Amino acid sequence: MKKTVLITGGAGFLGSHLCELFLAKGHRVICVDNLLTGKTANIRHLAKNKDLEFVKQDVSKALGVPGPVNYVLHFASPASPPDYMKYPIATLDVGSRGTRNALDLAESKRAVFLMASTSEVYGDPLVNPQPESYWGNVNSIGPRSCYDEAKRFSEALTMAYHRYRKVDTKIVRIFNTYGERMRKNDGRAIPNFACQALANKPITVYGDGSQTRSFCYVSDLVDGIYRLSASAEHEPVNIGNPNEITLLTLAKIIIKLTGSKSKVIYKPLPVDDPKVRRPDITKAKKILKWSPKVRLEEGLARTINYFKASARGLGT
Repeated sequence: MKKTVLITGGAGFLGSHLCELFLAKGHRVICVDNLLTGKTANIRHLAKNKDLEFVKQDVSKALGVPGPVNYVLHFASPASPPDYMKYPIATLDVGSRGTRNALDLAESKRAVFLMASTSEVYGDPLVNPQPESYWGNVNSIGPRSCYDEAKRFSEALTMAYHRYRKVDTKIVRIFNTYGERMRKNDGRAIPNFACQALANKPITVYGDGSQTRSFCYVSDLVDGIYRLSASAEHEPVNIGNPNEITLLTLAKIIIKLTGSKSKVIYKPLPVDDPKVRRPDITKAKKILKWSPKVRLEEGLARTINYFKASARGLGT
């Protein structure tokens, strides 16, 4: 019997890669998305697969499907700062009502529930790298709080359903991820830098560029999520690449890989922008036997090629 996997936000960047992975593993996939930030083009290459069903639906309002469901993966949410600052209430809704609806569905179907959390629950951390035991340094009323607090609430709700309703839940804390199907106007560093470099436009670095990030290629990330979904772990697990670099270094690497004539320009650092970001993946290594495999320059080359193809109208 094929297992049925319901993925909210399935037409988004990460969601579409998860749809692809679970289909490749022989499962039936129900992709649910209201297309606020996702797009059907991300799953167009899967459209002929009879095991994929797309449902356009806002999970903050309702979430119900007939028949058996074995896994519910809750990935619906704006995820880049420009998106969640544009849609702050929708972001809070999907983190609260949407998470509750997804958990209720998992409970009613006796399904495994996996929630997409984020490294943003650590805020602007005072500890580096960040282990799952770190409680974070978050501004609960700042401009990023609609996303940070939505995810922190989602984690609390997920653990409550596990502890008090005995739902089999998992929580993945996702660190900076990149790869094909990111939107060129996503607002995050890699699509910004890559598209600016390909157009020979100035590359915009915020602050002095000394803030750090750790970038995980999307195939590594979804492999970690797949392993977590099959595990017996219920508390949060960091999935990300622990190789930390400055954003200025990232800009220079992308200029080199694209052969761009772009120059770096500097703009003020946004409010509450984290100064450091690096996952402690000890837990993922031990429990999931997982660690990232794709080197940064290799993943960046693939991603840059995707943006090149997209500019020619060839990308998905």
